[in-house]
Amino acid sequence: MPDASLTQRILGLAIPSLGALIAEPLFLLTDTAMVGHLSATALASLGLASTILTTVIGLLIFLAYATTPIVARRLGAGNRAGAISAGIDGLWLALGLGIVLGIIGSALTPWLVSLFDATTEVAVDTEMYLGISWWGLPGMLLVIAATGLLRGLQDTRTPLWIALAGFAANAALNALLIYGVGLGLRGSAWGTVIAQWGMAVVFLLIVVREARTHGVSLAPGMLGITAAARSGSWLLLRTLSLRVALLATVFVATELGTRELAAWHIVFTLFSLLALALDSLAIAAQALIGHDLGSRDLEGVRTTTSTLMAWGFFAGGILAVMTGLLSPLLPFIMTSDGPLREVLLPVFVLLALTLPLSGFVFVLDGVLIGAGDGRYLALTGVLNVVMFAPFLWLASITEWVVAGVNLGGLLMLEAAFGVSYIGARALTLGLRARGERWMVPGESR
Repeated sequence: MPDASLTQRILGLAIPSLGALIAEPLFLLTDTAMVGHLSATALASLGLASTILTTVIGLLIFLAYATTPIVARRLGAGNRAGAISAGIDGLWLALGLGIVLGIIGSALTPWLVSLFDATTEVAVDTEMYLGISWWGLPGMLLVIAATGLLRGLQDTRTPLWIALAGFAANAALNALLIYGVGLGLRGSAWGTVIAQWGMAVVFLLIVVREARTHGVSLAPGMLGITAAARSGSWLLLRTLSLRVALLATVFVATELGTRELAAWHIVFTLFSLLALALDSLAIAAQALIGHDLGSRDLEGVRTTTSTLMAWGFFAGGILAVMTGLLSPLLPFIMTSDGPLREVLLPVFVLLALTLPLSGFVFVLDGVLIGAGDGRYLALTGVLNVVMFAPFLWLASITEWVVAGVNLGGLLMLEAAFGVSYIGARALTLGLRARGERWMVPGESR
């Protein structure tokens, strides 16, 4: 049994992280529920646009995942000013990347949409949604980087309150713009952009106050920015392999048909919400492991790791039961389309069964990120995709039609991702965690 102090540290970081982590999927879930009552075409368009946007944002999650352990290590070594300075350099990197990628994304939108075999109507609406959404990218990347800074400082409560406020604002804006003003899908895009920038401004005000309190310069440091980019390069490759796996499921769902794509968007939006709820333990792992390695407490690192692994399984089991019990109700909340409602229930049940293993995977991922073991995560991430590919192909050729929807293809797609891909990650992460090569103590790795 872990001692009370460790339990308190884990819960003190994980519980507030839960609200902050689920803010972005709650944005998408809110959009999905509101747009889902417009039409299947609007829902499919939102699905494609969200896939492209979350892929770009997901690839840049290293802005938080690289910042958190660097800041936590310096804090653990007693260098709080240095920790804040590292986080500020991460913010400048985030702003620069957001502006550049927003411009590039806007120019490449037609080409990106053309990569998916969507109908003309779906493609047109997707391009419109993306054209608006690129304006929010710099703000969202600032939110990610600032969140990583505060997590490294062992503060997950502040991101929680900002995330809750952002979610409430997003929901209200979407309701007003989609239905009140009558903008439809366009209103959904603008509501999310406004909420993202509002969150970014609040984060920046807090970081400025923290810097002034500890006498830290707000100017960018090129050495710090270069170090942040270098430390995140392996995590970028790790994240790229993950996004390739996620995108591959969307490509298969798109080939299955419009209703199948709409159904998969609903299922995967729910999974994203549940996954990030489980990832609250991974965020605690990043902050705690980085801090304890910085203070050279290797015994504490091992105890924290084993405790969090057990908690990951348990949390996944709790979410599995909840998802299973809610499965008959969820289709009616998410869409008004009769055939979609009929096929979603069994896919939700299968999703629920995969959640305990997902909890284990996300925790170990957070442990190794907190240790700065990005190289291993990157290389095994590529291996995991290779192991996943044959099962994805099986999903693409499976056909069992129910109410005009390929339920067999959707079930095989969920099994391919939730069992084969997540299982491959569990194997490679578990093998690494059994050894000690990833535990490198000190202020820097």
